[in-house]
Amino acid sequence: MRRRLLLLAAAWLSSWPFLSWAASGQDSPAPDVLIGTVQFSDKELARILTLSPLPDPPSDPTNAVEDDPRAARLGQWIFFDPRFSGNGEVSCSTCHLPSRSWTDGRTVAEATGVLERHTMSLWNVAYNRWFFWDGRADTLWSQALGPLEDPREHAGSRLQYAHLLAADAQLERAYEDVFGALPELGDEQRFPAAGRPVLDNEQDPLHVAWESMRPADQEQVTRIFTNLGKALAAYQRQILSRSAPFDLFVEGLREGNGRKQRMITDSARRGLKLFLDKARCSICHTGPNFTDMEFHNNRVPPLEDEFSADQGRYRGIELVMQSPFNGAGRYSDDPDGEGAVKVSYLRRTGHNYQEFKTPSLRNVAATAPYMHQGQFARLEDVLHYYSTLENAMPTHHSAEKILQPVGLSQVEMSDLISFLESLTDTSLPAELLSPPPTPHVE
Repeated sequence: MRRRLLLLAAAWLSSWPFLSWAASGQDSPAPDVLIGTVQFSDKELARILTLSPLPDPPSDPTNAVEDDPRAARLGQWIFFDPRFSGNGEVSCSTCHLPSRSWTDGRTVAEATGVLERHTMSLWNVAYNRWFFWDGRADTLWSQALGPLEDPREHAGSRLQYAHLLAADAQLERAYEDVFGALPELGDEQRFPAAGRPVLDNEQDPLHVAWESMRPADQEQVTRIFTNLGKALAAYQRQILSRSAPFDLFVEGLREGNGRKQRMITDSARRGLKLFLDKARCSICHTGPNFTDMEFHNNRVPPLEDEFSADQGRYRGIELVMQSPFNGAGRYSDDPDGEGAVKVSYLRRTGHNYQEFKTPSLRNVAATAPYMHQGQFARLEDVLHYYSTLENAMPTHHSAEKILQPVGLSQVEMSDLISFLESLTDTSLPAELLSPPPTPHVE
């Protein structure tokens, strides 16, 4: 009877919207199992089963080409092509280096300028509900558009990119294979060489050039720009981490396979117990992507005083609701669907002030430094902070109150790091790590 109740509990957990990746109808392991030298209770085993496997990425109806291999091929090309920048020197891979686990190793990002936040890794971005540290984008394709025109990142413009597509025969073919014919862009009076909306500076030459265009021509160029984001998203949906040693360990639990259960060490198993209980990690790092996909104020001091006014999610909600590229906008392929509902439910309150997104912990050992400004160089520093809350910032009156020091010993922190290291997956196909031979599928 106890075994049956455990199975039912695991099935119930798997029905939760953010825990739908739990056990898939197979028997749970017997309760109170000794694995190596580590004892797991029935409750712990049921919770472990909710952490693996990671299912296929959820669909995004706002992007009609999300699973089109031709779109993914074009997106992969754009990702590595520095011509998609104002100075011809910056690509997406400038900050999202495959060799650095899709980040850059810096505290805060640096491209054509210096930004105020750390570069987030691209592992498993297809599972996200919100994008960027502040959630200011609601889809993977709209996330890709911001950096392309940000003067501190790619510093390019949508007109420039449209002309690049039209001037390169291979890019033109790749684009038209997916999205249909490009408009005729040869008339320089109608389509200047560069231009985009610059909302905070109407005197900017890029804005002046953009405003010289007819609205119908602006719309054509913006559609092209939007399609670049959708192609980039199709590529990034393939950047998946879901075959780590920990996943084999969970397989071993389900199958009663001792060899697979030994894919993680006793130290990692002890760390797993800490993760579920004393260390309180699983309060926010839930499910098989190890994130609740929400936002929290962890009170980490800013890297520099000039960053202390970062409003985080409070400003992010305002930006995503204002964006013409959100899931309810006219560039969405499903403007009346779930994406629109998600945006419509957003409400900004004081609670959101200085909250930042909970990142996935998959491949976390390879993505240092940590936190939204790279404040901590090592996992040891992260665990020391959560263990002591040393130098934690004071909370404002409406902030959440779940954060408290967990008091880990050095041995416990070492075990927890061993567990986090067991979430590292190196199985991504090599052909995804560099530009493809051509931007189009032969």
